[in-house]
Amino acid sequence: MDVKIESGWKERLAEEFEKPYFHALVERVRHDYADPQVKVYPPGKEIFAAFDASTFDETKVVIIGQDPYHGPGQANGLCFSVAPGVQMPPSLVNIFKEVSADTGAPIPADGDLRRWAKQGVLLLNSSLTVKEHLPKSHSGIGWETFTDAAVDVLARSKDNLVFLLWGSDAIKKGAKIDRNRHLVLTSPHPSPLSAHRGFFGNHHFTKANEYLVAHGKTPIKW
Repeated sequence: MDVKIESGWKERLAEEFEKPYFHALVERVRHDYADPQVKVYPPGKEIFAAFDASTFDETKVVIIGQDPYHGPGQANGLCFSVAPGVQMPPSLVNIFKEVSADTGAPIPADGDLRRWAKQGVLLLNSSLTVKEHLPKSHSGIGWETFTDAAVDVLARSKDNLVFLLWGSDAIKKGAKIDRNRHLVLTSPHPSPLSAHRGFFGNHHFTKANEYLVAHGKTPIKW
């Protein structure tokens, strides 16, 4: 199957694109996008935006979310990110609060995380699509298998990556990552429901940069 995705990822995920589950997943997603009674996010051309924004060769940090924002105009294919001009969701506001407290960086004027992706931060949701106002509506249809494969090929092919896993779903997704080869940082989710239980004060952003520098890599400008 010819999937429009960054060439490095395309090469390493080629086997996934030919598996029966992926063909079934594509048919399901195409059906929902074509249904005039249903709205699905992100826009079709942005489903694989996370992979296009952070190429396989350049990826050095991975942040894992659950599924795209399900409100109009929010999802842009990168977990936690919204386009300039879109009001920042509460979890993203909390992420920026922790970045500021941890690194001293000012809270930015917009929530577009492509500036992180361009530095090698893969902003990957477990599910890459969602129906409007129905969180997790495309969970369990095959996306998790595909994104598990993406995490696995990264962890097996590279050394000294940083994985930032916030919340139980993300932590489960990183269960198979070799902690001897990579830095895996976990904490509660930045959601207002859980951020005060350990996301605030986790210092993940400075810890990630310290690890990158220690292994000869350029730190991220958070």
